[in-house]
Amino acid sequence: MSNIKTAIVVGGGIGGLVTALRLQRVGVLVKVFESVETIKALGVGINLLPHSVKVLTELGLTEKLEKIGLPTAELMYVNKFGKKIWQEDRGINAGYRWPQYSIHRGELQMLLLNAVKEQLGEEAVFTGHHLTGFENEAAGVVAHFENKKTGEHVGSYRADILVAADGIHSVVRKHFYPNEGLSKYSGRILWRGITEADPYLTGRSMIMAGFQDQKFVAYPISPELAKEGRSLVNWIAELAIDEMPDRADWNKEIDKERFAPAFKNWDFGWLNVPKIIEEAKAVYEFPMVDRDPLPQWTFGRVTLLGDAAHPMYPIGSNGASQAILDADALGQVIEEHLDAETALKEYETRRREATANIVLMNRQNGPEQVMQIVEERAPGGFDKLDDVVSYEELAEIANKYKQVAGFDRETLNNKAGSSV
Repeated sequence: MSNIKTAIVVGGGIGGLVTALRLQRVGVLVKVFESVETIKALGVGINLLPHSVKVLTELGLTEKLEKIGLPTAELMYVNKFGKKIWQEDRGINAGYRWPQYSIHRGELQMLLLNAVKEQLGEEAVFTGHHLTGFENEAAGVVAHFENKKTGEHVGSYRADILVAADGIHSVVRKHFYPNEGLSKYSGRILWRGITEADPYLTGRSMIMAGFQDQKFVAYPISPELAKEGRSLVNWIAELAIDEMPDRADWNKEIDKERFAPAFKNWDFGWLNVPKIIEEAKAVYEFPMVDRDPLPQWTFGRVTLLGDAAHPMYPIGSNGASQAILDADALGQVIEEHLDAETALKEYETRRREATANIVLMNRQNGPEQVMQIVEERAPGGFDKLDDVVSYEELAEIANKYKQVAGFDRETLNNKAGSSV
């Protein structure tokens, strides 16, 4: 048995909550500490890829996921005129043993929070606890917390290990890398919203339109509305903007006129982008940023996880999924190793290089390279795609990304003991 009996998880987001559930499965007593005083169902849509759904399935969350997640049927890339470049089935439709879910981030977070409270107890979650510092000792870790609003010290806690799942602005990451500086701006801004609309294509289609400097992404996220013949469309509009907004204004509600005119002619017939934007009740803005891959995550009994370890561009639907895979890998190594420091180092070995490769590939547009290739070769559109790019070139890009991100179908299904 491992000598890791207790763990502090800093951060009550998706990565932190899945970590708590996963470590509880291997007999670790976990306490989760979150800065905000009340965890709410905030945010917009995300995707969970089959390898992360596999982990959540093994944690017993299948039925709950089915109630709030819409299984993605296919992914389609189109150019700025709405003409198809590449289409592929996704999840169960593509022969995976697990679905790909399009899901509301806030609803997923609340599902995980409730599961933690049910399985670990209400007392396992501490809100209003912002990490201010820690001592990384030979025999354990002592972490200190304050109420961020009042500055009041609210407690110090000891555990065998500390897992920092506290996001891109991680206190723990900054402790180990104090001179890292600001996150890296991509030169692109994202505007995100949710709009109730008529279904498009199959009603479970994820689409990406345009190219690197002007893109629109859309996918439905509500299984309940789908049953009623409607669609709750999560969408992202993206433009190249040289100057990044003030960091204090990240994720703020914004006037649609800041970006909507650039998409005024994007009515594809099967999807009316201007109407989708116009009918959203609220739109939120934030820059597309990441950080450089780190040379080390683990320091003694402390390690990084999720966006604290490997923040990446939201390309390829990977951010939340990779945090879930981190949590699973951490649970695996704790089962396999007696010594805490050895286990955390092995976790880093399994995950650091793999996630660094995704970060770097996303900087090159990941699988969305297919749209950029078509824009560069046929900016005025095309009559025959074969005259612009071959099927083999597109397939190679799509398959390479699945392999780097760890969700190519054959490998994933075979790992589970059954090939489809």
